[in-house]
Amino acid sequence: LSVLSPKQPCWPTHLATIFAAKVLLQCWVGLMPVVTRMILLSISPFFALKFNPMIKTFSIIACLLGLNLAYSQDMTTVFEQSKGAETVTYQEGVAYYRMLDKKFPQIQMREMGMTDSGNPLHLIVLSPDGDFDFASLRKKNKRIVFINNGIHPGEPDGIDASMMLVRDYATGKIKLPSNVVLAVVPFYNIGGTLNRTPYSRINQNGPNAYGFRANARNYDLNRDFIKSDSKNARSFAEIFHLVDPEVQIDNHVSNGADYQHVMTLVSTQHNKLDGKIGTFFHEEFSPALYQKMKEFQWDLVPYVNSFGPNPDRGFDAFMDGPRYSSGYAALFQTISFMPETHMLKPYPQRVQSTYDIMRAIIDLTSRWSEQIKTLRAQAREEVKSKQEFPLAWAKDTSRHDVVTFKGYEAGYKPSDVSGLPRLYYDRNKPFVKQIKYYNFFKPSNLVKKPKAYIIPQGWFNVLDLLKINGVAMTRLSKDTLIEVESYHIDDFKSAPRPYEGHHPNSDVKLRISKQKIQFRKGDYYIPMNQITNRYLIETLEPTGGDSFFSWNFFDTILQQKEGYSSYVFEDVAAEYLKAHPELKAQLDKKKAEDDKFAKSGSAQLDFVFKNSPYYEPDHLRYPVYRLVN
Repeated sequence: LSVLSPKQPCWPTHLATIFAAKVLLQCWVGLMPVVTRMILLSISPFFALKFNPMIKTFSIIACLLGLNLAYSQDMTTVFEQSKGAETVTYQEGVAYYRMLDKKFPQIQMREMGMTDSGNPLHLIVLSPDGDFDFASLRKKNKRIVFINNGIHPGEPDGIDASMMLVRDYATGKIKLPSNVVLAVVPFYNIGGTLNRTPYSRINQNGPNAYGFRANARNYDLNRDFIKSDSKNARSFAEIFHLVDPEVQIDNHVSNGADYQHVMTLVSTQHNKLDGKIGTFFHEEFSPALYQKMKEFQWDLVPYVNSFGPNPDRGFDAFMDGPRYSSGYAALFQTISFMPETHMLKPYPQRVQSTYDIMRAIIDLTSRWSEQIKTLRAQAREEVKSKQEFPLAWAKDTSRHDVVTFKGYEAGYKPSDVSGLPRLYYDRNKPFVKQIKYYNFFKPSNLVKKPKAYIIPQGWFNVLDLLKINGVAMTRLSKDTLIEVESYHIDDFKSAPRPYEGHHPNSDVKLRISKQKIQFRKGDYYIPMNQITNRYLIETLEPTGGDSFFSWNFFDTILQQKEGYSSYVFEDVAAEYLKAHPELKAQLDKKKAEDDKFAKSGSAQLDFVFKNSPYYEPDHLRYPVYRLVN
């Protein structure tokens, strides 16, 4: 401005110079490498000092305009350069965020824990005031929105959308609310991202190539949040608890039916959120999000959890167990979203809708910042003192929401492959219907919390996960005899085929008894007065659908390690029955009531063995003990 002040002569000359500078620079930017451009532009003002005001004007304008153009070209993403045909590679994405980290003081890129691929996770933090310490940010009353991308790298919409979103907030193209901090994992499943192909998502409309669903060890990471078989999941848990977000976004692409909607949404099941935060989320935050997406010109609809051709019967909300990202987040009173774009919609539309829903969630988080903070704090206090927790949920058929669903008529026609009838959706026959949406669930399988759990130190596989997830524990200072509630596994079913590296246990039947157990110095005492209570109940109670018992962490107790030779134990058993007439009475009673048992000598001998001190006490005894007094 000082150069162009009225005190300077030759205004027409200056204007002509500015115009010429603009034209020349537009050509120059396209031809000259960025580094050379930056060097020449940085030294041009010094040369200008020796020349007349016209050259000084040219130099300063060139410097400012040239730097601006260099920034703008450098920050164009692969998605934008390809006009929506391509998604960024892992290497390109990491380099892009490194560039943003260098250019903007409000962006920090961190290397975090390791993944199965041999590469570390990265965390991108966008903080308006340049403070990247999460403890400090919480003291400053900031709300933290945590965005996870590429859990299924064949669904890369969030990867590309997040790059543009972070850039646009940093440059001021759109304004990040001052009370919100973003924490972004750009690539969660790095192994799957590196396994790039154009073939693995046959149902999906673009981009040209993308990553693979499973990770480097062929795990589906969106089933791994509780069992944490992968290094990815363990590193994710450390990041999650460091960030401790009020709101989480985990970006996906759907599979299933065809319909008109570009974006669908899985939200934390509001009945599972403790305290009043669930009601607030269902009655205020969620409706406002749908309205805000409508303002962005998107008809948002809940995730279509129905794969049949007829939507008239309605569909159920997705029940997100703790194995999933949103169910895991709910264990810690975090509101979570899984945006699910429609697989058949063009990739540019899917990326833009993902960009917009993240903006909408961020804006609403800012709007209700204080309410979210207060309700979450109240929920955490309730969890600490709550006495009973549900381990299962049943659909409440007496209540439902109503959603406007825009679909296509479905029909059947002969298959060109088999000649048999096949399902198809006729896009020439769109419809709009009001559909029942069953979004209310009743708690079931209620379990009373103990005063504390005690876990012997040998179960380090479980204890390590509790530590990663922020559970407070102490160790016994000496060998101690303690009376506890002990579970005995009377029956269970194990899946015949593997699922995510396991044969999960289900239909668990328990017998509870009080026993005095000799615990050793160094065993772990876990008090149930902490904000991780829900996580502890879900993982340590064996009848939970995603408990550590369900995921086979304790299967070694299901195998008897010592037995007997029948011909030897026959005499021992006979003597034992003579010395214990009460057991003889039990044996006779069972024979009278069970003909099959009465006709089996081996079954009767085994009955005596398992009711004698010769039977190993740890067989079928669940090694997580409940202190109730």
